[in-house]
Amino acid sequence: MSRATPFASRILVGVTSLVGLVAFFYPFFLSEVAAGDNHAADAPIIMLVLGPLLLGIILSDINSHAMNSRVVAALGMLVAINAVLRLPAGPGDSPSFFFLVILAGYVYGGRFGFLLGSLSLAVSALLVAGIGPWMPFQMLAMGWLGLTTSGLRPLKRWLKIADGSWWEVALLAGFGWLWGLLFGALMNLTFWPFSTGESAISWQPGLGLGPTLERYWAFYLLTSLGWDAARALFNLLLIVAFGKPILAVLRRFQLRLNWQEPRKG
Repeated sequence: MSRATPFASRILVGVTSLVGLVAFFYPFFLSEVAAGDNHAADAPIIMLVLGPLLLGIILSDINSHAMNSRVVAALGMLVAINAVLRLPAGPGDSPSFFFLVILAGYVYGGRFGFLLGSLSLAVSALLVAGIGPWMPFQMLAMGWLGLTTSGLRPLKRWLKIADGSWWEVALLAGFGWLWGLLFGALMNLTFWPFSTGESAISWQPGLGLGPTLERYWAFYLLTSLGWDAARALFNLLLIVAFGKPILAVLRRFQLRLNWQEPRKG
């Protein structure tokens, strides 16, 4: 079955990511920031922009037939499931919130993973009362987690890994471990530039790229690595434990929902 190229939705994903990159990094280009602000002023604006962009991605995929009504229903179901998986939240966020986004994004494509990550974070925030200036940034980080799964399929083909093999599970587990660390490193950027001071691990305007990276690395090791390492370990263990059966179920639904032509390899 031929499909129209979902060009518009790809553009919208790019625009959303660009908005996210600006939101994450613009404080580092200011000559001074208000200590303790932590995006309290601009987070609502980012959220107002992010919501319509996510809706636009869905509508564009429906219009181009990259999604049909059954796929949208499946997205809603997976969003609800993943939001509930976040309920056992603790330090460093829930240990069970990330692996389903990785597996679904890997099977159904990066844009689906982007939507699943962002939307399930938004729904889960309502369930766990996690609404605050950090919320749009968490949505973007989770979206990027899902989006970057699109790079795993070409890597799997290059490595000549078969569907359903333990090597495939190992590839996904390694990806989950990496993103367990990267998620925390990204979220630190939402408050680190607002904690300026004389400390050797604080950010200072005009310091230069090299010294800034050195300070952030020291800050990350002292404050975040322990929590992120625990998250990375849980991602790895959950994918190893449940990756094979969940991948089989997701692939079965992919065919039944007429998602797209089955991909080789």
